[in-house]
Amino acid sequence: MYDCSCIHVKPKVYILPAFNHFGPSANMTILDAKLSAYWNNINVSLFPYLREELGPLTAKQAQLIITLEVVRIEDFVPPTWARPGRPLSDRAAIARAFVAKAVYNISTTRDLCERLKVDRALRRTCGWQRLSDVPSESVFSRAFAEFATSRLPQRVQEALITAAYGDRLVGHVSRDATAIEARERPAKKPPQEDRPARPRGRPRKGEQSPCAPTRMQRQLMMSLPEMLKDLPSQCDVGTKKNSKGFKETWTGYKLHIDSGDGEIPLSCVLTSASLHDSQVALPLATMTAQRVVSLYDLMDSAYDAAIIKEHSLSLGHIPIIDTNCRGDTARKEEFEAEARRRELVHLPTPEQVRYNERSTAERVNSRIKDEFGGRHVRVRGHAKVLCHLMFGVIALVAGQLIRLTT
Repeated sequence: MYDCSCIHVKPKVYILPAFNHFGPSANMTILDAKLSAYWNNINVSLFPYLREELGPLTAKQAQLIITLEVVRIEDFVPPTWARPGRPLSDRAAIARAFVAKAVYNISTTRDLCERLKVDRALRRTCGWQRLSDVPSESVFSRAFAEFATSRLPQRVQEALITAAYGDRLVGHVSRDATAIEARERPAKKPPQEDRPARPRGRPRKGEQSPCAPTRMQRQLMMSLPEMLKDLPSQCDVGTKKNSKGFKETWTGYKLHIDSGDGEIPLSCVLTSASLHDSQVALPLATMTAQRVVSLYDLMDSAYDAAIIKEHSLSLGHIPIIDTNCRGDTARKEEFEAEARRRELVHLPTPEQVRYNERSTAERVNSRIKDEFGGRHVRVRGHAKVLCHLMFGVIALVAGQLIRLTT
């Protein structure tokens, strides 16, 4: 019998060419050629074996098989046979099953176990030959806790992005955050520290009143691990205005994503729901800059701050940020009048044309939540919630890389 878990198609899809000196269009042609060659290998070598063993494949089954071959998550799972004691269940097969859970948008681990018991094609695609080989729900839960502790999907996504875009040029990086609802009790906020007493009255001429540095000011002096550790990560209550201007409240977290051209998530950070989007701009930009080379940073008005603009310029990027008038009615009316005059003569600014590319962030946010399990968070704790979301992120990354060929 042919074991689907042992399928290897070489060369691997995510080893992509470096950026050349003939411009992005020439490099994109080489990228399309490489991905097309890999897609042909899948059609010629992989799918005939699977159709012979499993029968006709549906569109969702084909999507899962392609995703597993692109991700190769089993290469990041340590072997279990070398550990002392009772042998553990096959962690590589369980990891592939969690990728399948994201692709099929299955709500719970229990539903995944039931699907594996009745779906022979899915079971063999994940790596189990017999029905008795499928572990119980508790084994899945323990394995998921191990994956969350070892940051398995985060390491897979970083490897995919670094290999695919490490030496290539990304035109636009769209930065945004989306609400993640969780089924856990929000943490109580710690008591505020007493501020040092200062003398009453206005300060003397040339004297400045002492004030503590803000989080973004502290981040300028931190490394990336220190910035990520400084961000609040517990579950709490967040509030934002929707597209219609009404306030929405949710309990859970907030997922901050940098999305590149082609709707590919480049880096992700999960924080508390109450944290403002601008507080994550510096660590997110630093993380993305370590993985890819980009030109423009596109952000909405929540990121309109001098520190964020200066940090973007220091990384060699051009920040394009929507203006935040912050209650200045006269300034807001002036901007609106200027926009009406430009619309009348059909003369948008170059920044406005490039800012329209920021819709990539909205599409990535909606796809993660609607298609890859972002609305079905049934685990608790920051590490497990992030692990659950990142399984959907790597499935989205793999699908978008292959989508370039079609």
